[in-house]
Amino acid sequence: MRLNPEQLVFVTERHLATLTTLRADGSPHVVPVAFTWDADAGVLRITTKRGSVKAANARRRGPDEALARAAVCQVEGGRWITLEGTIEVVEDPDEVAEAVARYARRYRTLEHDPERVVLRLTPDRVMASAYMA
Repeated sequence: MRLNPEQLVFVTERHLATLTTLRADGSPHVVPVAFTWDADAGVLRITTKRGSVKAANARRRGPDEALARAAVCQVEGGRWITLEGTIEVVEDPDEVAEAVARYARRYRTLEHDPERVVLRLTPDRVMASAYMA
């Protein structure tokens, strides 16, 4: 998935967003997150702890789904973008290190945490404000 130039700028500015995943009962779990966008891979990465609710929800798949689904929404004033797609938990040390490095460039340096994993969202749908269409 490719973002247009305005969308790409917006997802690289320093903003927080919300991540929506689904609980076991199907109700939405919405939490604030910091994320990074990897334009080359077309994926969004969020770092979290292995035992977080976000990670548990990302591991849960629907009966007909290969991967769980989720959405990330970033808003600032009249600008907003929602990236929706499949989400998975990645524990590969190289991908965790890549996510931490990207996070440091966008937000701040993170302390080492052996419990850190990556939530990798691969969007198949992008919705955005008229300013970013």
